[in-house]
Amino acid sequence: MFQDFEHQSLSLTNRIAMAPMTRSRSTQPGDIPNELMAKYYGQRATAGLIVTEGTPISEVGRGYSMTPGIYTPEQIAGWRKVTNAIHEKGGKVFVQLWHVGRRSHSSISGQQPLAPSAIKVPDQVFGPLPSGGFGMIEIEQPKAMTQQDIDNTVADFVQAAKNAIEAGFDGVEIHAAHGYLFDTFLRFESNQRNDQYGGSPENRMRFLLETLSAIGNEIGNEKVAVRLSPHVIEGFAEQDPELVSLTLKMLEKLQPMNLAYIHFSENISRYHEVPESFRQQVRDVYQNPIMVAGKLDKDKAQALLAKGYADLVAFGTPFVTNPDLVARFENNWPLAEFDADARLTLYGGNAEGYTDYSSYFA
Repeated sequence: MFQDFEHQSLSLTNRIAMAPMTRSRSTQPGDIPNELMAKYYGQRATAGLIVTEGTPISEVGRGYSMTPGIYTPEQIAGWRKVTNAIHEKGGKVFVQLWHVGRRSHSSISGQQPLAPSAIKVPDQVFGPLPSGGFGMIEIEQPKAMTQQDIDNTVADFVQAAKNAIEAGFDGVEIHAAHGYLFDTFLRFESNQRNDQYGGSPENRMRFLLETLSAIGNEIGNEKVAVRLSPHVIEGFAEQDPELVSLTLKMLEKLQPMNLAYIHFSENISRYHEVPESFRQQVRDVYQNPIMVAGKLDKDKAQALLAKGYADLVAFGTPFVTNPDLVARFENNWPLAEFDADARLTLYGGNAEGYTDYSSYFA
């Protein structure tokens, strides 16, 4: 975990990544990244790579209140504070670009949520309450995307990627997991289209592949990554029986693009255990960098690296309470536990439970 990592233009001091985690600390109004966020990320910059919290590419793509965007000049300027704080400490950072799709409400996004098909599932997101303040609200009935909606969304992702480079990010990670927009296109349960974006596995992966290609043409494939969750069932009634085979077919198409990495999210919400056979099949068709996240500990992460199933290993909540997680792993120092008190301050609020966790020798 502590060896350097080199791939194309990406040069990391270790193979430990900080996984994306929604923290909802942006300045309101405007969902603007701020000095507090810069401090938070700067404290954790000893990670080989930081992947930011999910960052909406547009107002339409937003599904959770108080998450920082990357589609206004003020947001770009705010993110520059964050990237500067990370780079000053020798770290690297990708922004996770996010469109939530049907997991939204018009009181958050300003319009009816978008989806491959007009299929609603029971789900809640963090948004404005009718009585005032914020809390969990039921999502709305989504609208099936038109070709114009798809074209506009691709353009929004491309612009967000350009904005990310302007803000000083080292690259972008496209969020195509966890029941959000691209994930719903990949799965037959949520994608009942009969046009070129529905039906066959090739059609269902088309939207994501087109978007990745368009972004890569603009900022370079070596600065583009994508997050997938083929074994996670979050946002769906059942596991898609074709999703694993679809993912393997898609990886074959992604291999020649030479992306920065593929990021597999595992072991969250409702999920199936990832069999070793899948990891072997992935390596058979995909030889470029792979990141794995999902309730890993040091030993599990080391094993994935040793077997060649992953090149990078990502940790989420351990980084919440351990800003010096890399040093704690390297020196076998005990970890500060992510407990019930930490959960209470995970979303929203101020410095408490955000930037006030100390290093081991603080």
